Amino acid sequence: MSIAEPKAVESMNCDPGRLPDGVLESERPLLLKDLVAEWPLVEAAKQSANAADSYLREFYNGKPVTVSVGPPEIDGRIFYNDDLSDFNFVMRRARLDAFLDALRQHRGDDKPPVHYVGSTTVDYILPGIREHNDLSLGDVEPLVSIWLGNQTCIAAHFDVPDNVACVVAGRRRFTLFPPDQLENLYVGPLDYAPAGQSISLVDLREPDFEKFPRFRTALQHAQVADMQPGDALFIPSMWWHHVLGLESFNVLINYWWRSVPDWMGNPMDVLNHALLSIRDLPDAQRKIWQNIFAHYDFEPDDEVVAHIPEGARGVMAPIDEPTARKLRGLLLKRLNR
Repeated sequence: MSIAEPKAVESMNCDPGRLPDGVLESERPLLLKDLVAEWPLVEAAKQSANAADSYLREFYNGKPVTVSVGPPEIDGRIFYNDDLSDFNFVMRRARLDAFLDALRQHRGDDKPPVHYVGSTTVDYILPGIREHNDLSLGDVEPLVSIWLGNQTCIAAHFDVPDNVACVVAGRRRFTLFPPDQLENLYVGPLDYAPAGQSISLVDLREPDFEKFPRFRTALQHAQVADMQPGDALFIPSMWWHHVLGLESFNVLINYWWRSVPDWMGNPMDVLNHALLSIRDLPDAQRKIWQNIFAHYDFEPDDEVVAHIPEGARGVMAPIDEPTARKLRGLLLKRLNR
């Protein structure tokens, strides 16, 4: 049975530096062509990899970065070993210029070793570079990170924040899956993953449909964005995305943020606590708790608290920062019992 090519992500032509209206409220991915095409770093990358490399070095402050290094045999795939007992790469601290030297050394290799720097705060290692290479997101105050490497294959994963990912050097292919494809992606361990966030165990380049048959269904819902230097991609919260770095020198800068106040908790913490406290209860008790969560968290309405005087609703009232601090303190106290 042949597999059709996934459909393309919806594309928008952009005036460089100007985010189209409505993008940050979108519930689906959007390819933003040429959004950062006028950044000096992008212009350098269009000249050559060496020009972009040199531009980055102008801003480097000497601080170390975390580098993932793997042998040529892993073919760029940052992943586990065969039995998932360890990873197929090692992580080490190194200077960014030494990392760039290694990329340059292997730039002509047919099958180079993997060299990869994952999410690193731009201002931490490249102070000043955002003065002329930056994107305004209006009232949003994002975390701005940089990713660098040669030919890499990053397994499908999701992030809680919304994300605008800007390709500034090299080419990348993003394959995205909507959140409702979770059961078809064959996700690995929740507490042990190459970059911390759980990943799909399917190699998208050569999917094993005998081992992962439901992945055929996931592919029917997939969307693909092929990106050049200057392009950006809006990835909504919780969308799964698989990322291929296609050149011997790839650089991406991304902006991520949550559309809720900073004092709100991370839903992943709730999932982990539920694994600890609910999943292994007897069936009857677990169903009771499912109903309780629906009542208070997933399907609440005014009737839930209508019978309680407004001043006595406590944490059942809309959460504000003081209440969030109170709840966090209560949780810490109970978890540390």
